Amino acid sequence: MGWAQRVLPPRDVVLLALCQALLVTGNVLLVSVTALIGDRLAASPSLATLPVAVQFGGMMVATLPASLFMKRFGRRLGFVLGNLVGMGGALVCLLGLHQASLPVFCLGTGLLGVCIGTSQLYRFAAVDASPPEQKERAISLVMAGGVVAAVLGPNLAVWTRTWLPETLYGGSFLGLVLLYLLALALLAAVRIPPPSQEEASGPQRALPTVARQPVFLVAVAGAMVAYAVMALIMTATPLAMADRSLSFAATAMVIQWHVLGMFAPSFVTGRLVSRFGAPNIMILGSALMLACIFINLLGSSRAHFTVALLLLGVGWNFLYIAATSLVTEAYRPAEKAKVQGVNDLLVSSMVTLATFFAGALHNGFGWEPVNLAMLGPLLLVIVAVLGYRRQLQTAPRRSF
Repeated sequence: MGWAQRVLPPRDVVLLALCQALLVTGNVLLVSVTALIGDRLAASPSLATLPVAVQFGGMMVATLPASLFMKRFGRRLGFVLGNLVGMGGALVCLLGLHQASLPVFCLGTGLLGVCIGTSQLYRFAAVDASPPEQKERAISLVMAGGVVAAVLGPNLAVWTRTWLPETLYGGSFLGLVLLYLLALALLAAVRIPPPSQEEASGPQRALPTVARQPVFLVAVAGAMVAYAVMALIMTATPLAMADRSLSFAATAMVIQWHVLGMFAPSFVTGRLVSRFGAPNIMILGSALMLACIFINLLGSSRAHFTVALLLLGVGWNFLYIAATSLVTEAYRPAEKAKVQGVNDLLVSSMVTLATFFAGALHNGFGWEPVNLAMLGPLLLVIVAVLGYRRQLQTAPRRSF
């Protein structure tokens, strides 16, 4: 094996990382504007985050069908269809803004959620396109595409906000259409190996049997809590900053630091997981998210928001990537599509609930209770991972 083969990632993994970068750029743009748009369109402040919740609902609905579709027809076709749905969703959102209609806008964010749910599988596609010994690096590299998003997303939200002067934030959704068009162009060059014979028709266990494995339970619990806690605090942050009269530009920059925290560590997270083990990195990620809550409780200046959201992003990165790596150890080749789909279905279901209640919690109880409510889930993850790690030390995991 030559130097380039050892060091350079496969070409298709790089292309998938670029697709992920475009997707997450769009997601960051949405985070920057969607709750604020909901606040303008909703009859009640408690419904401000309804468009975000509907978006994650679309993501929840799409994940399992998308995974099963890709098993039959291939990853690339699934991603292409997802991007086309996303383009349609962005245009429907634009229509909803033009009509000042919350239901139409929510329909558009739901379609965008379908696109995002489909594209969540980029990280698993990277595993398919890589040698087995490089799976952690492949997942990390695809997730690292979000570094581009951290720079482009908030700035794109600011630049495009006034593209259509008669429709505030309407230009943001035209920007989304352009991002999805670029992703389609990249996908045209992606070549992902088709499912092997073992994946297509190998032996499978019943899903409850797979789900009862400690490795599956810990991995899914970690991913669910990572995404739900991150999404709830991130969604409530623009509302909390607006309550404290901080500018939209300040909010966009806080989100930028948050997204940098979410994705910049990805260049090393895979190596950390390989060296120290997924359970240890999951514990570290949970601890960093707890630190975010502590800082949010200390104060609500721009500096507090910036540091807290940065820690939230880094903690999410460690916890989510380590959990994703762990879930790949829970299935046989033929079980891959359904287990990956169920994993993402459970994650997106929890995120949908978190974002739906973010506005109501913030407006009903305040910023501090929103943060305090997240302590319990993170502590439960730490306890579960410690128990799993102890089990591995006393009884090594058996092969299936």
